[in-house]
Amino acid sequence: MFVILVYDVGEKRVVKVLKTCRKYLNWVQNSVLEGEISQAKYKKLQLELQRIIDQEEDSIIFYILRTTKYSKRETLGITKGGDNNII
Repeated sequence: MFVILVYDVGEKRVVKVLKTCRKYLNWVQNSVLEGEISQAKYKKLQLELQRIIDQEEDSIIFYILRTTKYSKRETLGITKGGDNNII
C-alpha cells in the first residue's frame, strides 16, 4: 500500500518522530513523508509512533492509497526531499 503521513507534534518530539518515520517512508517536506509500505511495517510504524507522541498534544495523519495508478502530484516552488519521491 502507498501511505502519505503528515504529522504535527511538539518540538521535543519532532526529531524522534521524523527519525522513526524515515525508517519506513521517504521524507517529502517538513512534516510530510510518503512511500510504499507493507501492512506489517505499517503496524510496526504505528506502534513505534504511539510510544513517542503525546496523545493529548500531538497529531499524526495517515492517508492510505491502495494504488498510485490514478494519482498525480504537482509541486509549486522548490522540491524538498529529493526527486525520487514521485507518486
